[in-house]
Amino acid sequence: MTRRFALTVAACLLGPCAQAGVTAVRAGRLVDPEHGRVETNQVVLVDGEKIVAVGRDVVIPPGADVIDLSDLTLLPGLVDTHTHLGITYKDIPEHDYYYLTYVMDSTPLRAIQAASNGIQLLNSGFTVVRDLGNNANYADTAHRVAIDQGWIPGPTLINSGLIIGGLGGQFWPTPEMAKQHSIVYPEYLEADTPDEIVKAVRQNLLFGAKIIKICVDCKPWGYSVDEMKLFVREAAKAGLKVAGHVQTPEGATRALDAGIWSIEHGFALSEDHHKRMAEQGTFLASTDTPREFARGPDEYTNTVAKLKSAWKSGVKITFSTDMDYWRTGETRSRGELTIAFLSTWKDAGIPAADTLKAMTVTGYACAQVEKERGAIRPGLFADLIAVRGNPLEDIDSLRDVRFVMKDGLVFKRDGVMTPAAFFHAGPVKGWRKR
Repeated sequence: MTRRFALTVAACLLGPCAQAGVTAVRAGRLVDPEHGRVETNQVVLVDGEKIVAVGRDVVIPPGADVIDLSDLTLLPGLVDTHTHLGITYKDIPEHDYYYLTYVMDSTPLRAIQAASNGIQLLNSGFTVVRDLGNNANYADTAHRVAIDQGWIPGPTLINSGLIIGGLGGQFWPTPEMAKQHSIVYPEYLEADTPDEIVKAVRQNLLFGAKIIKICVDCKPWGYSVDEMKLFVREAAKAGLKVAGHVQTPEGATRALDAGIWSIEHGFALSEDHHKRMAEQGTFLASTDTPREFARGPDEYTNTVAKLKSAWKSGVKITFSTDMDYWRTGETRSRGELTIAFLSTWKDAGIPAADTLKAMTVTGYACAQVEKERGAIRPGLFADLIAVRGNPLEDIDSLRDVRFVMKDGLVFKRDGVMTPAAFFHAGPVKGWRKR
């Protein structure tokens, strides 16, 4: 515990009056996902943005704001390690056709979509999100900065900027569209030579990326091991990791040879890949689409089997969704659509405790925020959620989040969003956050 936290706790416990901005959260049950334990009758003391004390015997100072969650279970916020907040595939008007979505929805509109989707995810208990591309012209950076500076509520964002790929990215455009109309940029940042790779990484760094995402094998030629190692070295200069979109077994093998941080999507991975990932400590954001969204029963059967294999092999699996679509008539929020991916984990036979660990502990590590937020312990940011049941036993209890605190501010209480404290007329957390 740092000297500041020690002094704060001492003041809270011994002082005649409460420190400004002190909140005490009474928890009927408190879950530790890392060790799979539940403690009863706990108090979490929050000073400003951070936790300063946790325990059964914590003294609540006079004048503190007391939040009574004695009938609920308190746990850390959730993580989605692969999503796209700034794009929404729709059946109307573009028939889920990506080119039309990109052409018809401008960067400003997609930035507003991202802000709305972020609020919806926070409402469902997701306090950390890796936003991995397809956010038009760096709308993801603008979104992250708006949250970090204090303009709007939202999860802590680890954003990738533009997805870097070979010529065409994930598109297969005509010569006219690619060369005359430059349709690939800014959905994808093309880089084929070593010089282009270095420049692409540096562009994303300059414009606010917090992780570098590459298309390992979006084209048949894909990136070589040496090219991916160059991505890894260049990103490391700024302390960033590389996430790789993988869609073929050969691409997965090359990505593992190159030592990338996380493999995005699990449908092309074999049991041998899973064993190797476990040995190397490579994270897997497997984006396990549930039955209701799958393209047929065979796809879903494969998804469940791959997820189960990765879990049995001891891979560091994270909860990830790739959620970026909507159907006319859908009434669920983006957060509710995201939490629906729990059904795949259940069908794979993964115990609730392991699923919860993937959604919290492993997710924080993959997002590289575990030294600042995640566990409910002194010194970390106060990102807390509460549900009625015990998610260590019934993972579906996470479908009904009753309370959300982000950075020490209450965003949701008694099942209702109360985000007024998050909105400001200026950058209250500092304009230098970029």
